Amino acid sequence: MSKLNLDQIQIDSSRNAARQIAEDVQNFIDQHTTTSTERTVTRLLGVDGVDEIDRPLPNVLIDNIKEGGGLEQGAAYWIGNAIAQTGDTPQKVAEKIGRGELDITRIPAASEEKIQDIIYERAQETVDKIKQNRDTRSELIETLGEGKQPYIYVIVATGNIYEDIVQAQAAARQGADVIAVIRTTGQSLLDYVPYGATTEGFGGTYATQENFRLMRKALDEVGEEVGRYIRLCNYCSGLCMPEIAAMGALERLDMMLNDALYGILFRDINMQRTLIDQYFSRVINGYAGIIINTGEDNYLTTDDAVEAAHTVLASQFINEQFALKAGIPEEQMGLGHAFEMDPSLENGFLYELAQAQMAREIFPNAPLKYMPPTKYMTGNIFMGHIQDALFNMVAIMTGQSIQLLGMLTEAIHTPHLHDRYLSIENAQYIFNNARNLGDEISFKEDGIIQNRAQEVLEKAEELLNEIADIGLFHTIEQGKFGGVKRSRTGGKGLEGVAKKGSAYFNPFISLMVGGGR
Repeated sequence: MSKLNLDQIQIDSSRNAARQIAEDVQNFIDQHTTTSTERTVTRLLGVDGVDEIDRPLPNVLIDNIKEGGGLEQGAAYWIGNAIAQTGDTPQKVAEKIGRGELDITRIPAASEEKIQDIIYERAQETVDKIKQNRDTRSELIETLGEGKQPYIYVIVATGNIYEDIVQAQAAARQGADVIAVIRTTGQSLLDYVPYGATTEGFGGTYATQENFRLMRKALDEVGEEVGRYIRLCNYCSGLCMPEIAAMGALERLDMMLNDALYGILFRDINMQRTLIDQYFSRVINGYAGIIINTGEDNYLTTDDAVEAAHTVLASQFINEQFALKAGIPEEQMGLGHAFEMDPSLENGFLYELAQAQMAREIFPNAPLKYMPPTKYMTGNIFMGHIQDALFNMVAIMTGQSIQLLGMLTEAIHTPHLHDRYLSIENAQYIFNNARNLGDEISFKEDGIIQNRAQEVLEKAEELLNEIADIGLFHTIEQGKFGGVKRSRTGGKGLEGVAKKGSAYFNPFISLMVGGGR
């Protein structure tokens, strides 16, 4: 039952406006593709590895298609044609291109029917493998069990995948339910995915398929030891968003940070490129059973958490609709929000409580991801630990699902093992001692908490209807989210966008969303 007495008409109006926004953008998405989307198709068809100068073979193959003027027909068309004419596997085709032995757009064309027959057979094999990974996850959770919600989510960020493994397993033994491997600084701006195990990241570790495999194996081992399934999270955002989603699906990751707008606003990646790529990345995540984590918390690091709270809710509505378009059920939508108000604000705890309860009531089936205080962490570890305790208290009172733990040493250094232990201990103490507190309380009629939630909802509805009128592209240009303005034709990656041609097809969207060819 609602504790906030939110206006259901306003909620429905907000959701309808967000649906209109998503449909408008989806019309654009359906007509376009990108180099990273096509590299993802290439990877899912079995192309991997690097050439003699360490260029990833998916890049080599798609660059060859693009240089030949064929990007608009898509990778599936050209790879299928190459198989039809040469009898080679996709991997062999890519290797030949890398050695300069084949120009994929210059060979004779087979019939479109034959090309599609060849590609769909291979695509089905990959889709079946991803389905098996999903089934394996379900079996392990059923066999081992899992932690109670809110899941305790912590990060590792040494830069060295082997050191990350040591820290991740230690965190699992201390009580963590989810391990997020932070990506190295700037990887979202790389227009390729590095290859192999890496040991030299800065502020995080490179997201590579081998690193995913190594960490998945390590968490499965420690999961058996501690008697519960440990989830693995990474980041599919940036210029290689769908490629990283594909690698995560192939290596059985469980969560992916995946926001429709984050790369546009906070990494200045072209909005056309990002919105096309987010669709395919979410199709893959949805089919793989991966929970996506959206990035609304970032708005509150560049804007005021009190004044801009409605932009968080508006973005949650938009992310929900984009996810539905890609076939992601509500149960996999880890919509994001954050505990980021100035701690000196009178009644700030009440406002934070209102925001969290509002998100829970409006998105009742979503595994909400709640982010800790960072903006106002000062290096005073005692004050920081109290702020994190209040953050944990709001979470248990409002039924949050995924709790990214705050660290008392936030703003000082990357967490040490003992910092993480203290944060886990803090969360476990509060979650256990106040487990059913939310079931026991209601909020004062027309009081501070109810009025605050209703005010935020009203402003979000107004903003969403405004966006529906002018379109999402114009909204971003005007700086409505996070106080950040971006140009439709600016940012990184626009040169990788192409309008689809008459022979274009993407077998994985058909198989994963449509259920068949």
